[in-house]
Amino acid sequence: MFSMVDDLFGLDGRVAIVSGASSGIGRHMAMTLAGAGADVVLVGRDEGRLEEVCDEVMSFDGGALALPADLQDAAEIGRVAKAASVPFGAPDILVNAAGINLREAAGDVTPESWDATLNINLKVPFFLAQELVPGMVGKGYGNIINIASLQTYRAFADSLPYGASKGGVAQLTRAMAEAWSDQGIVANAIAPGFFPTELTKPVYDDPDKLARNAAMTAVGRNGELEDLDGATIFLASRAAAYVTGQVLAVDGGFTAK
Repeated sequence: MFSMVDDLFGLDGRVAIVSGASSGIGRHMAMTLAGAGADVVLVGRDEGRLEEVCDEVMSFDGGALALPADLQDAAEIGRVAKAASVPFGAPDILVNAAGINLREAAGDVTPESWDATLNINLKVPFFLAQELVPGMVGKGYGNIINIASLQTYRAFADSLPYGASKGGVAQLTRAMAEAWSDQGIVANAIAPGFFPTELTKPVYDDPDKLARNAAMTAVGRNGELEDLDGATIFLASRAAAYVTGQVLAVDGGFTAK
């Protein structure tokens, strides 16, 4: 039984690249993948914080590389994809966790803030995947995990570009599956509920909002980052080989009510 579980869910010998790995959900997912046995390439803008995460990942006796980059610069995407393949071989797990939410009222959104949000939340995940897919095809398998949102399904105040980008992530995930799954590459997304991250700090700083969000869930609480572990390992593993183009809500039943 244990060997079957390890075969399905273990990530020994796998190579993961995680964008947005210096903080929040990206950082936690990188740690989860490392704990399951993967070597991990950590991508983010904050070099100091990336190095801290790299040290933590290496405590699992796995390989880790900190790769500082600003993915909002399109020229960086190709460089990152090439550099990510150097230390451990071509990545076969991609987690697109980098993202921003500028929290502007609809009337305050500018073309610049719109473009910045859709660039990092929607454009970068596709073009980073596009760069990495040939290496996955060469291996005969790959797992792409995008990060969707409650706003994939529902509108929230002061988040119009963010909501549009996260709605797009759901369709991007389906389109990736249609394009690449016949080559062994599955593409899925996790739609987190409310978790304590830098993006949700304005909510967590407001006790009334936080309590109201917890009451909106079926389980009666907001998320802890550890609640993402099972979905992360499943969607990165061989267990998900016949699951593709799906958005898995890890939200305590928020979208079920």
